[in-house]
Amino acid sequence: MSIDSVIKAWDEADPAAIHPTRGVSETAYRASGEAQAELLATVLPKGCRVVDFGCGDGRVAIPLAELGYDVTGADGSQAMLDRLAERAPDMPTILTDGTDLADQLDKKVDAVVSLAVLIHHGYESAEQIIAGLRAAVRANGLLILDWPTADQPAEGAGWIGVTTWSRDRQDELCTRIGLKRLDHELPWPVFRAVKAG
Repeated sequence: MSIDSVIKAWDEADPAAIHPTRGVSETAYRASGEAQAELLATVLPKGCRVVDFGCGDGRVAIPLAELGYDVTGADGSQAMLDRLAERAPDMPTILTDGTDLADQLDKKVDAVVSLAVLIHHGYESAEQIIAGLRAAVRANGLLILDWPTADQPAEGAGWIGVTTWSRDRQDELCTRIGLKRLDHELPWPVFRAVKAG
């Protein structure tokens, strides 16, 4: 799947299909975002400047802001950013596919969080996105990526499929673009932005 085709699919997606908990209830959907924001707060420096890439309608971005973080919502889908603006009109937003995030920001940020984005992309487009997100983070800043590994990695068959990676392939990309994997208790990998190579 190309980056553009995934964005197009999200633009056309029914809001009820955005997250599995939304099928349970809107309350469950919001609670899942609050729980994830609280988990992120265990590793994000207090009050830091963070971009939520793939923010959708703000399920995680809004609770992060409520916890005192300086949050910018970023998404490739204007429809998603419009939904976020309805819920949090004062939150700054950026329309980006991730590859040009650094160019869109006025300065590098302390952290980029990207949950449930990379899983929808094939290897090539995911590598482009990760490199773009890394470029937006200051030295020693954090990237928290929903970037799953598997014993038998495979690209997802479509935009709603899940792409998994081998740990070796992840490590090679991290070395190439300047990411150091950190030990933590989060359900997603956490990386520090370091010198590439």
